[in-house]
Amino acid sequence: MNNTLLSVQDLKVYFRGRDKTARAVDGVSFDIRSGETVCLVGESGCGKTVSALTILGLIPTPPGEIVAGKIIFKGKNLLDLDEADMQKIRGKHIAMVFQEPLTSLNPVFTIGDQIGEAIMIHEQVEPGELRKRCIQLLKDTGIPSPEQRLKDYPHQLSGGQRQRVMIAMALACNPDLIIADEPTTALDVTVQAQILNLMKFIQQKSSMSILYITHDLGVVANIADRVYVMYAGVIAEQGNTSQIFRTPRHPYTQGLLASLPVRSKRGKRLHSIPGAVPNPAYKPPGCPFHPRCAFAVETCRTQFPEMCNHGDGHLSRCPVIRDL
Repeated sequence: MNNTLLSVQDLKVYFRGRDKTARAVDGVSFDIRSGETVCLVGESGCGKTVSALTILGLIPTPPGEIVAGKIIFKGKNLLDLDEADMQKIRGKHIAMVFQEPLTSLNPVFTIGDQIGEAIMIHEQVEPGELRKRCIQLLKDTGIPSPEQRLKDYPHQLSGGQRQRVMIAMALACNPDLIIADEPTTALDVTVQAQILNLMKFIQQKSSMSILYITHDLGVVANIADRVYVMYAGVIAEQGNTSQIFRTPRHPYTQGLLASLPVRSKRGKRLHSIPGAVPNPAYKPPGCPFHPRCAFAVETCRTQFPEMCNHGDGHLSRCPVIRDL
């Protein structure tokens, strides 16, 4: 039985400039099944956030342009829908937790107003019932004194509380899918763990799916069912969490894992991947990772690699490591 909730197929999103075209997302495909957590991993500039915003129809056009691909959600191609139909999807069926809550929350509206907005847009609810639901959402996300917090403004809350408010807003209409874009980036380690545990608890309680976008593989190890490693607008490797962490088959994935700080490396210099993610308007020919790769051979510099199948859904875009 196919329980795929969302299927992104060969998605290409380009940004047209005066002289150059930035290929931010350049043929990305991934699936999310009902009730699972999928992590989209990679350095800043790899195209993760652009992919997420495209799913929600939030790419500004111009300069953005969806050149090719499909986004199939519950049997419908979201790219075929007009703005009115997409507004019925956002918040109700797919919700997003943005990276920085202080800039995502409106500073002139109370927390209660902002949580209740999605409910009022998608449902007809009496004021008393709306207030009860907002209070319950704050309770569910672990915010103390929820009745008082409804009257507060974003600047009156801590960073962790603001992120919990963002999660409460995303949960307001019981969506099928939550997209979480680096939701713990600006938080300290303790609060980060609380937010991750909260999202895991909510998912188990409601059986919703989560697309978690991050550059932190330590986070991935704690929450992911499956992982897609993204580099320079393409998927470099994909597999379940065990495959990615135990038998990584792409040099980029191996580099990310080697750079993780672990107890066994205490006192030693941490590994770093040389160079930087290429500008999407000036990608190198061949494999986009080859300028930074210790395994690169001549064909890597001239030929874009196809996916190699390592079995059980484990794929990587590196024929060199496959043949070693």
